[in-house]
Amino acid sequence: MKIPRNEYPRPQMVRDRWLNLNGKWQFEFDFGKSGKERGVLQKDKLETEILVPFCPESELSGMGYKDFINASWYKRDFEIPSEWKSGRTILNFEAVDYFCEVYINNTLVGSHKGGYTPFSFDITDYLRDKNTITVYVEDDTRTGLQPCGKQSKTYHSKVCDYTRVTGIWQTVWLEYVPNSYIKSFKLTPDVDNSRIHISLAALGKGTITATAMFDGKEVGKASATISGNETSFYIDLSELHLWQPLDAKLYDLRLEFGMDKVDTYFGMRKLTLTDKLMLINDKPIFQRLVLDQGYYPDGIYTAPSDEALKKDIELSLALGFNGARLHQKVFEKRFLYHADKMGYIVWGEYGNWGLNHTKPEALEIFMPEWIEAVERDYNSPALIGWCPFNETWDL
Repeated sequence: MKIPRNEYPRPQMVRDRWLNLNGKWQFEFDFGKSGKERGVLQKDKLETEILVPFCPESELSGMGYKDFINASWYKRDFEIPSEWKSGRTILNFEAVDYFCEVYINNTLVGSHKGGYTPFSFDITDYLRDKNTITVYVEDDTRTGLQPCGKQSKTYHSKVCDYTRVTGIWQTVWLEYVPNSYIKSFKLTPDVDNSRIHISLAALGKGTITATAMFDGKEVGKASATISGNETSFYIDLSELHLWQPLDAKLYDLRLEFGMDKVDTYFGMRKLTLTDKLMLINDKPIFQRLVLDQGYYPDGIYTAPSDEALKKDIELSLALGFNGARLHQKVFEKRFLYHADKMGYIVWGEYGNWGLNHTKPEALEIFMPEWIEAVERDYNSPALIGWCPFNETWDL
């Protein structure tokens, strides 16, 4: 069977060795949230199957179940390539809605809350020759205690609320990293000084080297020492090529830290906010933006293919728009990748609808999830603004 959504899921941080876990998983509903008591975790086989990364409400999942799903279980087996045993194995989830616990060989390795942002676990110490991953999910759009965007709080879609999304709805994947490796980085363009600033976190100590390329030609290189797991440095660029709307000039960047090699990219663009205008590279740009809600008839939140993500941008451009407001949803990383490549400006939002902002605990719920979204998309040159709370005037 062909693996669905088999493209590399994290284009701004690419490594060579990875394994896609999309495809058929075992699946079981847990409407009473009693599965732990009933021993679902220990079961060898769950009740049915689902096609990941499509949610059970979608037709592409093979289920098309449209009623409320308070809780559910996922399970699948996997093996680690033998050459990975010299380093660490990281398990990555691009998005799970809403709260989940992850087990490897029936041992809890971690949990995550928030339906739109990625999370990872180092599962090296839990691995055997043959392994089982189990995921427990809880989701309730009616509590007022979770952001759920335009997911309907009633059985039927209503006005501008649509079919709900539960559980895994983006790619699940494994990657190999050396024992010392790059964990994250922020890239901040400095157009006025022809410079890219790099803030980087790593596990381990040593020297990080960054090499910038444009159109296959080296245009800058710099190194820094990591002694406390973090460092900041910059690269002076010998050639300045601006990323502009509809004219997306991008640099390639390789980061090397011991045995770890990561490929990424960046755009040199400057944003300035005046009393009346937002300037891009010191020029006023009329933002002719479409409102994109990111729903698909067959996949709901999940695009059926990477080509479908790109096609959305192509259609918008063909209609005369130069960007989009990404409404009530944190879009897939691959969407932003195509926006970066095509010079398509976007404003990001969070799916704040569904969260009762009058409750004292709302800020405690919202802020960690919102910060994860901002950190995820910080490096995207296409993203020029954020709208964390949308249409909350009635609260």
